[in-house]
Amino acid sequence: MARAIWKGAVSFGLVNVPVRLYAATGEHDIHFHQVHRSDGGRIRMKRTCSVCGEEVAYDEVAKGYESPDGKLVVLSDDDFSDLPVASGHEIDVLQFVPADQVDPILLSKPYYLEPESRAAKPYALLREALAETDRMAVVKIALRQRESVAVLRVRDKAIVLQTLLWPDEVRDADFEVLETDVELRPQELKMAASLVESLAGDFHPEEFEDEYAAAVKTLIDARLEDADAAPSAAAEEGSDASGTGGPRGGEVVDLLTALQRSVERARGGPSKDEPTEDAAPAAEGTTARTTATKKAAPAKKAAAEKTPAKKTAAKKTTAKKTSGAAKKTTGARKSA
Repeated sequence: MARAIWKGAVSFGLVNVPVRLYAATGEHDIHFHQVHRSDGGRIRMKRTCSVCGEEVAYDEVAKGYESPDGKLVVLSDDDFSDLPVASGHEIDVLQFVPADQVDPILLSKPYYLEPESRAAKPYALLREALAETDRMAVVKIALRQRESVAVLRVRDKAIVLQTLLWPDEVRDADFEVLETDVELRPQELKMAASLVESLAGDFHPEEFEDEYAAAVKTLIDARLEDADAAPSAAAEEGSDASGTGGPRGGEVVDLLTALQRSVERARGGPSKDEPTEDAAPAAEGTTARTTATKKAAPAKKAAAEKTPAKKTAAKKTTAKKTSGAAKKTTGARKSA
């Protein structure tokens, strides 16, 4: 575990739990530098003034706010020093709320709370109380001189503090199409529920992987083995997008029929009237994509083999591009 980023105590009622705060997540994105294509030199960004055109030293940079009507206000360090700054090393529990009342869209950055050795018992007491009542503790905490609202929740044997977005930071789903009256037949609802049940399972996040990140790492490793290779050629323009969408030409497939076929495919049995390649419903594509995203498992391979021909064509296109890239790399090595 990395260094603790905060030390303090959780206070609820008369109970005080000394804790240390650790970041619970870490991104695994691959970070790139901007370089000069011809010689690999790093690109350095200069701070220049749009008025005088001169380069500005960091100690001469100030914070400025531009109003919607174009007025500019420049604020100094002294201006900020006069503001009330949130500080303190106490996590005050404001209330305990039902867990299902906390909208997941509000959840932001998670942190683990580690108790000090002398606080193991009150920590366990708070953890078990939250788990037993299926509630979260709403708290306030000052992190990096900014006050945040957060919740305490239980994950395995640890208490997680997860900061919340402020309500005005969440945007409304303002889509006119959602106001359209849609008539759903009982048969369609029943078949949709049947499809959900046929694909039901327990969520195991380790079964999924970031295929793009893995492919980028493989590409980088291959290029590192041949560091003297010439700069790669520009990516081929355009791509074969055919066969990646749903029915052709805006064709609409009967929803109930699509759901029926999807259920039958998910259960592993052929449909009574197996559709042709051209008439494959969009719902089948959804089933195939769900299966392909997971790591290969024996039970899932059969479903992947039944993916429509259009999916197979897309895979061939991908394989063709990968093969082309491999040939270019091989050619570059030979020329070197």
